[in-house]
Amino acid sequence: MALTDTFTLANNVKIPVLGFGTWQTPDGDVAYQATLDALKAGYRHIDTAAIYGNEESVGRAIADSGIPREDLFITTKLWNTDHGYAETQAALKLSLKKLGLDYVDLYLIHWPNPIDFRNEWQQRNADSWRAMEEAYQNGLTRAIGVSNFQIHHLEELFKTATIKPMVNQLFLNPSDTDDEVVAFNKAHGILNEAYSPLGTGAIFDLPEVKAVANRLNKTVAQVVLRWSLDKGFLPLPKSTHAERIIENGQLFDFELSAKDTATIDNLRGKFGFHKDADQVEF
Repeated sequence: MALTDTFTLANNVKIPVLGFGTWQTPDGDVAYQATLDALKAGYRHIDTAAIYGNEESVGRAIADSGIPREDLFITTKLWNTDHGYAETQAALKLSLKKLGLDYVDLYLIHWPNPIDFRNEWQQRNADSWRAMEEAYQNGLTRAIGVSNFQIHHLEELFKTATIKPMVNQLFLNPSDTDDEVVAFNKAHGILNEAYSPLGTGAIFDLPEVKAVANRLNKTVAQVVLRWSLDKGFLPLPKSTHAERIIENGQLFDFELSAKDTATIDNLRGKFGFHKDADQVEF
């Protein structure tokens, strides 16, 4: 396995096994340089979102990288205030403009049950999904999916969808493996993407993970990202430091033993669980 290796989505689109996340990366020079550093380091999968506020900077880095568009995989997401058919069409159009792209490779519904639409989330998701299916058919995105959807959100979407989501991006890391949703996704041909694959900074202070990393002469981040890949997740690590960006992509020259994997498996709950999508205040 290498940084250029891919998973295959349900529609046969290839998606690189490691993505570069840009959540909490400030717009402007920081987002621009971090994205450019990731592309220089060999990443070909960049993950952003409308709410991150950095699509323009990410887009400039993509343009300035000189990498052919067809060699890149770019994801962005529909924000909560834009759920609905016409709203989704407009939101995707705006994201494409900010990114400076004719199409994205993956477009996701960011959250299933926004506070603005709590009494009609099912219909709003259905309407957004219809717009996304049309965008997919019209070549504005090569794949469509969701994020933070639990089983009941997916089951509701299936009632009206003519195309199933190809991806579900979730809070997945050693602290929360969300086993039931992960298994449901797999059963329906939906790839599990892992945002916050390193959880919070707390993981870097755990002696049991440090011990594994020291024995393998790897960083804690490398060990945990390798664990994520071994679980069949697609991790999306984020950093704004060039050396860490490079390190986080160096996951393919070592293996975790069964004992190492068990050690990391036992970190459940050590640094929190995913937010309840039906209770979020946004």
